[in-house]
Amino acid sequence: MTAAVLSDTRDFSRSTETRHVWQQTIAMSRRSVLAIVRQPALVIPSLVFPLFFAALGSSSFSKATQLPGFPKVDSFLALTLAASVLQGVLFGSVNGGAALAVDIETGFFDRLLASPTSRISILVGRLAGSAMFGAAQALFFTFVMIAFGVNVRAGVGGVIVIAIAGGLIGMSIGGFMAAMALRTGSAEAVQGIFPLLFVSMFFSSAFFPRETMQGVYRSIANWNPMSHLYEGMRDLVISGWSVGAVAKALLIPVAIGFISIPLALMALRRRLRAV
Repeated sequence: MTAAVLSDTRDFSRSTETRHVWQQTIAMSRRSVLAIVRQPALVIPSLVFPLFFAALGSSSFSKATQLPGFPKVDSFLALTLAASVLQGVLFGSVNGGAALAVDIETGFFDRLLASPTSRISILVGRLAGSAMFGAAQALFFTFVMIAFGVNVRAGVGGVIVIAIAGGLIGMSIGGFMAAMALRTGSAEAVQGIFPLLFVSMFFSSAFFPRETMQGVYRSIANWNPMSHLYEGMRDLVISGWSVGAVAKALLIPVAIGFISIPLALMALRRRLRAV
């Protein structure tokens, strides 16, 4: 009977601890989102600049849709929806990583460690916040493009997949940014990564279809995972619902997350050992 009581006590203790971890993770993710929303200087560029590039590309390359091999589209603007989502979410992920670095610089991270807060909830909450913000950005760009005449041929289901993809991209790229923040503790170092991410977009099919590329540029774009991620979302917009498009849009960011999140966890463990 004593053993049964001890077993029940341990089970209750585990369930209580698990509940507390979930509550702390939700609280940290809410804080992460509010920290972004309360700083317009962080939010506005991630929303405005992708739309600026979309407008510029649409006005400059509208006749490019007549090139041989160019995907059949209603307008060049339809191609830019997925690129805008990708660009905006990358920008937002960098901001999320920079915010974590600011927490370290200001000592807030150390105060969290001194409190009875689950260590894993600090990281998971930050990544969950990046995912929610990424999904919100994806919906924002989608609705703006629809207002300007873009027809998402995959319908409501396609819009939902694009939103989920935005969240997954935010979480997976946010893992790299969190790892950088935890390793360096410098917001400037994290923000310095964005040009590399932006260049990787230019060496993909995000701004122009692979079907029209040649030579080394096409070879690089073929190997660039961002090309396939972008094309999955793009096909939902211009072609309609397909298993291949959904798989590219969702599974590629998941695969990236299998690399980035363990790196962030290792960086967290390293910083905890250094404290």
